[in-house]
Amino acid sequence: MREFKDEKTGRTIKQLTSTGNNVHLYFTENSFDAHKNEIIFRSDRASGEDRAPHEDPLYNIFRMDLDTGEIVQLTDEAESVHSVTKTPDSRIVVYIVGNKIKKLDMETGETTVIYEEVGNYNLGAPSIAPNRRYIGFCRNEKVNVPSGPNYTGFKERYYLVKDGRITLAYLDGSGGFDVFKDTHQVGHFQFCPDDSTIAMYCHEGPWHLVTQRIWLLDLVAREARPCFRQGEQDSVGHEFWTQDGYIFFDDRGPGHDGTITSSRTQAVATEVPVKERTMIPFVGLADRNGNLVKRINMPYYCNHYHANPDHTLLVGDDVDDLVLIDISGDEARLEVLCTHKTSWHTQSSHCHPTWSWDGKRILYASDCSGRVNLYMIEV
Repeated sequence: MREFKDEKTGRTIKQLTSTGNNVHLYFTENSFDAHKNEIIFRSDRASGEDRAPHEDPLYNIFRMDLDTGEIVQLTDEAESVHSVTKTPDSRIVVYIVGNKIKKLDMETGETTVIYEEVGNYNLGAPSIAPNRRYIGFCRNEKVNVPSGPNYTGFKERYYLVKDGRITLAYLDGSGGFDVFKDTHQVGHFQFCPDDSTIAMYCHEGPWHLVTQRIWLLDLVAREARPCFRQGEQDSVGHEFWTQDGYIFFDDRGPGHDGTITSSRTQAVATEVPVKERTMIPFVGLADRNGNLVKRINMPYYCNHYHANPDHTLLVGDDVDDLVLIDISGDEARLEVLCTHKTSWHTQSSHCHPTWSWDGKRILYASDCSGRVNLYMIEV
C-alpha cells in the first residue's frame, strides 16, 4: 500500500494494490467487511500471466487486511471467477465460475456447488437472501451477439433476449428452481436487505430504450410490479437498496443510455453527449411498494452513485473525477473528492465507488496505470 496526495484536491488517497488487475465487488454488493477492517476483491495476481483488463484476466478471490496490507488468496479456480457477492460480515462468499455458482464458507474454508446451469442460459450475478438460506439470480437465454469492451453487444442483446428468468438456489446445495419468468433480458437482481421475500430486478438494456427499468418481485406470490412507474421522458438505472431498505435510482432523462466509453461518449445513443440534457436529471428514493418518496434534482453527471448509510451523501464517478454530492437538503451540492483518471474501457475499469458500511471510507477502481487497481479515500 502507498499513500499520495490527489493533484486536484490535495486529499490523501491510499493505493491498496499494484500487482496485476484488482477489481472490487460491484457497488451493490460492497467489498467492505461490516465488522473487520478488510475487503474482499478479485485479482489475477496469482495467474502467472500479465494481461490487460480487456484480455480476459484469470481472476480468483482474495482478502486484504486494510491495517497491514496483507493479502490472502481465498479461491484457486482454473477458470476466471466473476460476479462475486458476500454477506456483510463476509462469512459467506458466493461467486460464479464457468457454468456453476459456488459458495465459500469463510469459517471452514469449504467450497460447495449450489447451482449448475445445464440449459441454454447465461448466469447473472447472485444475491444472498438476508436469512442466509438461499440466493437469487437472473438467467437469460443465450443469444448470438458480440461481446467486449465499451459495451459491445449491449443494444443487440437487449433486443434479442426474450426469455429471462429469476431463479432461487439453496445455499446448502440442495437444489434450485425458477420463481419468475419474464419476456425481457433481466439483471441486477438484489434482495431487500431485511426481507428475504422481497427483491428487485431490472429490465436490462440501454436506458432510453427500456420502458420500465426497475421491478419489485414478491417471492411468495411470485408477482412483479413496477418500481417508480416510468414515463416517456425517463431513462432510469443503476438502482440499489440503501442500508435501511429504500430503492435508490438515477433518472437522466431522454437520450441517455446509461453508458460511458473510453471515448467519453455513450455506447448506443452516440449522438447525445454524456452531459447533455433536455430535462433536469434527478435521483430518487422509492419505498418497497415502488412509490417515490424523495426526489432530488441532480444538475450534474455521474456514471454511478452510491449512498452513505443514511443516504444524505452520495459518491459519484464523473467522467474524470470522483465527487461528493450532499442531498440532505432541498438542493444537491457537489464537491470534487479526487481525480480518478480511469479509461472507462472495460467494466472492470469503471470506478464503481462504494461507501464502507460505516460511511467513513470510499473504495474505487481505476486503470490509470494500465492495469485495474484499487484505491481508498477517507471522508
